[in-house]
Amino acid sequence: MFEVKGTKGLSERFISATIVTYNDGETALEAVKSIVANTKRYPLKLYVFDNGSTDNTVDLIKGVKGVRLIENRKNIGFGAAHNLALKEDLGDYHFVINPDITVKSDVLSDMADFMEQSGDIVMAMPKILNTDGSEQKLPKEVPTFKRLFLGRLSKNVRNEYIWANREINEPCEINFCSGCCFGIKTSVFKDLGGFDQRYFMYLEDVDLTLRAKKKGRVCILPQYEVTHKWERTSAKKLKYLLIHISSSMKFLRRRKELL
Repeated sequence: MFEVKGTKGLSERFISATIVTYNDGETALEAVKSIVANTKRYPLKLYVFDNGSTDNTVDLIKGVKGVRLIENRKNIGFGAAHNLALKEDLGDYHFVINPDITVKSDVLSDMADFMEQSGDIVMAMPKILNTDGSEQKLPKEVPTFKRLFLGRLSKNVRNEYIWANREINEPCEINFCSGCCFGIKTSVFKDLGGFDQRYFMYLEDVDLTLRAKKKGRVCILPQYEVTHKWERTSAKKLKYLLIHISSSMKFLRRRKELL
């Protein structure tokens, strides 16, 4: 049974969130609007860091009230851009959200309340849904060499990595908190120095997860849901695959026990 140790809420505090954009256009606009419209219980400070978009992303986001837009001159990477939030005014709980995530309820406030009441949850992700309403099976276990590389060839290895055959109906601890959407106790995020910026993209989320686990529990909270519009054109697939391989090798070199 998952234990909640208290009933204390966030009182008059606020929550914060960051979205990093790069040529995300209307998709990012939809994400930002859904978060602003549905976060009601607590004041929200939403920061959008644009990584040098060359499309209309910046112009679209500029038109949304309640958002602070910071423009980077170039694409500095996922973790590095999110880390810029460490220089800003952040709430007691901070959320990292992809520009292709949408919400239909006050998920951020709900998650912040649950984490606060638990007493020892320092990082958590909601259930991630596909656009058709099905659950998006994302990694939950620590990525080993076997899981990262053989998982592309073996369905059994992949299923173990993503808990494909496990129904998650109650909050439980996980070893991999996906960077597409998670909340973290701001004091912990700051104490850890944010993401490891040596990762341009990919695996910085599991690196942060493993460091956060030394501070408290990292969990999935399936009672709260968001939708992940995960789309990539075929032209980008090879580029992202190569970046993923590079990040995987960096991760494994730093954690040789996982080889």
